[in-house]
Amino acid sequence: MTEETARALLRWFEEHKRDLPWRRTRDPYAIWVSEIMLQQTRVAAVLDHYARWMERFPSVAALAAAEEAEVLTLWSGLGYYRRARMLHRAAQVVAAEHGGVVPGTAAGLRALPGIGEYTSAAIASIAFEEAVAVVDGNVERVVTRLAGLVEAVFATVLVAEHQGNGVRTRDAAPLPKGAARASRGEAAAGAAAGRKTEGTAAGLARAIRAGATALLVQGRAGDSNQAMMELGATVCLPRAPLCLHCPVQPWCRTRGEHMAEPRKKLVARSVAYALVVRGTDPVREVLLRQRPAGASLMAGMWELPELNEVPLEGEVVLQVKHAITVTNYAVRVVRLGQRLALAEERWVLGREVAGLPLTGLARKVLKRLGLWPGE
Repeated sequence: MTEETARALLRWFEEHKRDLPWRRTRDPYAIWVSEIMLQQTRVAAVLDHYARWMERFPSVAALAAAEEAEVLTLWSGLGYYRRARMLHRAAQVVAAEHGGVVPGTAAGLRALPGIGEYTSAAIASIAFEEAVAVVDGNVERVVTRLAGLVEAVFATVLVAEHQGNGVRTRDAAPLPKGAARASRGEAAAGAAAGRKTEGTAAGLARAIRAGATALLVQGRAGDSNQAMMELGATVCLPRAPLCLHCPVQPWCRTRGEHMAEPRKKLVARSVAYALVVRGTDPVREVLLRQRPAGASLMAGMWELPELNEVPLEGEVVLQVKHAITVTNYAVRVVRLGQRLALAEERWVLGREVAGLPLTGLARKVLKRLGLWPGE
């Protein structure tokens, strides 16, 4: 059953896969860049950034030689800027210690800064066909549902069957803390229906990894992994899975009985920023503030100065909504008169604003107010 299920999934993937630029190459660097960008970021948001990135940094050597400020500027808009810093640092390690050649195994990749279990498996399987499973939220959901909450005995059968097909499985290491969280609601439903579940989150995580590994078709690990991820992203959805369109629904032990995964509730927060401008074009300047290098979010990025309170003389010139992770910001931008720049602040010529690594919110505000170069 395992081989039949895996091949049905591959046939579906070949016919229905989205045409994405990183799927047209086996270049490990290009795949690496795409995987880092796609972490916590929608495909639609990544496409333009990926094209610009690969045009400016087409190789490990090009990225390694760049200044961090330029790297962050090009990354601006994707968020989670630590990803860009770690990608830059890892490229420098590859250039200095590996002759510019990306390591060809998952183990070798994990030795690089910022590359963990998931990313190393993705690069190694897609670029080098190493038979190692990629387990992200989409794959967890697909395997958990397909296997009926991944009973330990069923995961064992999957592994045994697939070893008979000539594919050796790796030791199943536990997933990161919270990795199995997405399926807990369904686990409760499964228990109520009389199905067995793993006793611990770690046990469930091991079973999921074993099940995903067992679904790798020999010689096509990269496509197998991408097929599972694609199925989870487009058909086996968290809240309303399209079971009638699923290529593996004949083998799915939970088809038609999935609970909707709860949406995370955003935390509301109100913030205010100062808009301070002096001069007129072509020498108009705007006052910007650099976030501390040790800040937990967006360290080193540039933004408008934040206000603890809105002065009475201030004029609110813009109100926008802006979401970051689980926080929904209600933003007010207040025009203030000229003042001296503080230590962490700097007057920036309007035409030079686009060359700084700005936060996504600062970029949005400056564009809305017509202060972006060329607008």
